[in-house]
Amino acid sequence: MIFKIGLCQMSGAADAAAGVKENKQETILTAERMIREAAAVDAQIIALPEMWNCPYSNLYFREYAEPQEGETVLIMSKLAAELKVYLIGGSIPELSDGKVYNTCFIFDRMGNIIGKHRKAHLFDIDVKDGIRFMESETLTAGDCVTVVDTEFGKVGVAICYDVRFPELSRKMALLGAKLIVLPAAFNMTTGPAHWDVTMRARALDNQIYFAAVSPARNMEGLYQAYGNSCVITPWGDFLAKADEKETILYADIDMAYEEEIRQQLPLLKHRRPELY
Repeated sequence: MIFKIGLCQMSGAADAAAGVKENKQETILTAERMIREAAAVDAQIIALPEMWNCPYSNLYFREYAEPQEGETVLIMSKLAAELKVYLIGGSIPELSDGKVYNTCFIFDRMGNIIGKHRKAHLFDIDVKDGIRFMESETLTAGDCVTVVDTEFGKVGVAICYDVRFPELSRKMALLGAKLIVLPAAFNMTTGPAHWDVTMRARALDNQIYFAAVSPARNMEGLYQAYGNSCVITPWGDFLAKADEKETILYADIDMAYEEEIRQQLPLLKHRRPELY
């Protein structure tokens, strides 16, 4: 079985100068345009990047946060249903019981929410001569592994810093995921150093397709994303790769090839869980 995936490397909300409502509306229109463009060339699974409708800053996460019943989720649901696509909705700041989560909503072809992943590992780092960012000052961590059923097989979803913890990807693979989609916004310190090698490692270790979708880079924004959205094969090769500019990245996912790789080099069968 072969199907096309489309990764929308879009320019997100850069700042709140125009006001929250105006800024969010403009960004939603950009997302809608790119989703429609991807659907028009027969992408069956379409994904958005991390925090695409909100400036990536603790200053704005709560201000932009919406409940599950909010405008952004409703629009994504309607688009998935209208275009008859699976939509992995990047992530948005979700407001629930007074807490804010970094949440990815996942929709089937009917627009139903078939899963949601709340970022489990919060990005709290302080790199010497680099970047300091403490998501935990505003966000609450999720506590679930997210794998959803599609007609193409099981798909795992994680968010950005989650990829640094290989046990999570391995758990999704053991739960049957053949593809993992990662909305992620690596920055200009961690991106050049770790983006390529980390995505390739998660793919080849688990013999899965791995799709990482980043925001486009905006050097005038509060946060400069690395970009470089990519799709990796189960052999660890780049199947498709973007640069830093706004684009839609496409790749054909071949499940038969994945099974072929797993038969030739049966890593998952050769595991020794009694030892580790």
